[in-house]
This record gives sequence, structure tokens and C-alpha cells, in this order.
Amino acid sequence: MKLLAFDNTWHIIALVWGLLLVRVAVPRLSALRSQRAAILEIVDSVLVAVLLVFLILRPFVVQAFYIPSGSMMPTLQINDRILVNKFIYFFREPQRGDIVVFVSPPNADSQQKDFIKRVVGLPGDRLAVHDGKLWLNGVPQDEPYIADPMLYRFPEHNEEFVVPKGQLFVIGDNRNLSNDSHKWGTLPRHNVLGKAFCIFYPPSRVRLLR
Repeated sequence: MKLLAFDNTWHIIALVWGLLLVRVAVPRLSALRSQRAAILEIVDSVLVAVLLVFLILRPFVVQAFYIPSGSMMPTLQINDRILVNKFIYFFREPQRGDIVVFVSPPNADSQQKDFIKRVVGLPGDRLAVHDGKLWLNGVPQDEPYIADPMLYRFPEHNEEFVVPKGQLFVIGDNRNLSNDSHKWGTLPRHNVLGKAFCIFYPPSRVRLLR
């Protein structure tokens, strides 16, 4: 998963400096005398909005991402744009079914990129995959959002896997084509960045995520 444009720090700095230069230049241009107040009001509004979004909302509240792969299909399609709630887990712990964005652990990706998967196991849960289904604490799960029945068995040499304390078990909805916990292990809780809560682009795909 990669970030949307203007998420790069240098892009943000360049945008703010550009707005400040316009703010300084407009009062000096006699040709714009009659429109000076309106232009300055617009520039000031945009500058405040940019600072609000990138200094407060993006780091601590909401961040936009786009989806580069099919590991969460059919729930998330390639090139979907999503919004991620970054403060919700200050007030509650992740729950089964949450779609979370997280910093991948080193054994999942050496560059520790941002991943997105669905939480299926909490600390203490007993998990297994066989007969095409996910089994949670001995009960087969009804998961209408997955792409296909699972073709693999997990764990390979035991009947069940117990999720350790402080860890989460996360897997993609496109179960057979997802680089997730069934391959690289559990996710440390502190790696979680936030909960994906809606698709905002393209227009035909706008919806809340469940």
C-alpha cells in the first residue's frame, strides 16, 4: 500500500512555501488592487486548511491511502482510495473483523511498508484453517466477504494456533493470494496505524467498510 500524493513531507513543505510566497506577493501587485482582499482571503483559507490537515488531521486523526494490490479483494479493489481512522485505537482495542493498516513486521517485508489486512484473531484465540474455512475457537466462521475458500491448511503440523499476548492474527480477504499472518506470523499490536473505515474514490466505489 502506498500513500496518496502530497503525503510526502517535501511536497507539503513546498505547498506551504508556495502559499506563503503568494501571500507576500499579492499585496505588492498593483494590478490586483481591486481583488487583493478576496485573493488574500482565499490564500489564507487554503493555508490554514493545509496546515490543519497535514499537521493535525493526517498524523493523528485521518489519513488517506490507496490500494496497489489485490490481497483484500473483493472488499478492496486495486486503486481504491480509502480513509483510515488513526485515533480510534486510542480508545479501544482492535476487534475481529476490523480492516487495519499497519507497519509490516520485518519478517513480512524487509522495508517495513504499510500493509492492510483484516483482523481475524485476538490474543488467546485458537485458530485453524482447513476444509476451506477459518476456524475460530473450534467454530467454523461464516465470511461472506472473502474471495474464495482457502486452499491451504494452517497450521501445517498442529491442530490449532494460539494467538500470543500483545499480538493479532491478520489475513487478507483474498485469502489464497495474500501475504499475511498465515505466512509470516502474528502482528504486534503496536504496529497498527489505524482502522480503514471508508472508500472515497472512485465515485462508483464510495462506501463504508465493514
